[in-house]
Amino acid sequence: MGNKLVILITTHIDKGLDIAQAWEDAGAAGVTLIESFGLHRLREKSRSMELQLFVSLAQVMREIEETNHTLLSVVDESLVDSLLDAATQVLGRDLNQPDTGIAFVLDVDRVVGIRPGRKD
Repeated sequence: MGNKLVILITTHIDKGLDIAQAWEDAGAAGVTLIESFGLHRLREKSRSMELQLFVSLAQVMREIEETNHTLLSVVDESLVDSLLDAATQVLGRDLNQPDTGIAFVLDVDRVVGIRPGRKD
């Protein structure tokens, strides 16, 4: 079995830390949580603020509180379904429902620095 990079981007920022913890509980040796901004939301917010996107993008990013959480974890292929199931459970809804988020999984050719079973 190979390693996979599991990426979840969700608009439910109140659940990001809970998902990260659930992923660790499911066996992920480490989880990275990044606050991120989707271009669609930035455009919508800039329109509601009646600002031009190219002039206001940086300003909008500083002013808006609505963000996404992007979670990343490199895991053995055998853990992928457990992580996706854990995210669905924490979110309380299927990822295929609108305004929930997106998850995808990528093959990882080489990993350096992961210590399996690490809890620090």
